[in-house]
Amino acid sequence: MAVDRLCQSTVPAILDRLDAAYGEPACALVHDSPYQLLSATILSAQCTDKTVNTVTPALFARYPTVHDLAQADLAELERIIFRTGFYRNKAKHLKGMAQRVVETYGGNIPSTLDELLTLPGVARKTAHVLLNVWYGQASGIVVDTHVARISRLLALSDGRTPDKVADDLEAIIPRDRWIRLTLQLIEHGRRVCIARRPDCGQCALRDLCPSAQE
Repeated sequence: MAVDRLCQSTVPAILDRLDAAYGEPACALVHDSPYQLLSATILSAQCTDKTVNTVTPALFARYPTVHDLAQADLAELERIIFRTGFYRNKAKHLKGMAQRVVETYGGNIPSTLDELLTLPGVARKTAHVLLNVWYGQASGIVVDTHVARISRLLALSDGRTPDKVADDLEAIIPRDRWIRLTLQLIEHGRRVCIARRPDCGQCALRDLCPSAQE
């Protein structure tokens, strides 16, 4: 998409207002290590962060290290993560990820995009979450359902796929804002711009949002 100049001109104001409203939000997935964050992010596919956070304490208690997860019994692993949905595939991805990390990377979670993409269950979105949140690398804007929907409402993208929305945003958002913007838009989508009942009256971006003027 070639974002029109009028919409692109609102970007600085949008960023300022998101800063004022949300500051530096934390990742909603509870974690204490790159291993935990990567595992939680794999589980978050088509599942809420809230549900993932109810499952991961038992997961990490049973498999406290990536070496432990690499040796997991799949049936037991499936039972632990059942509530996250698609549990059979996710169990295979988790164990496969752990085995490759142990066998190829000496038990250390990789810190580059190319290396992360070699792991089972890890696509670009998952890799960017780990690089952005744990390693502090602005490797790419993470586009979940909140980020995609709000970006379209603000006319910052007309993309219908996460990759296209990410490309549009990365073309107009300063790189040093990519990490913060992702987390802020997710918070905005959860608190105010809720898909089924957006609270436009309480939205700090209302006068900048073409959709709110319709």
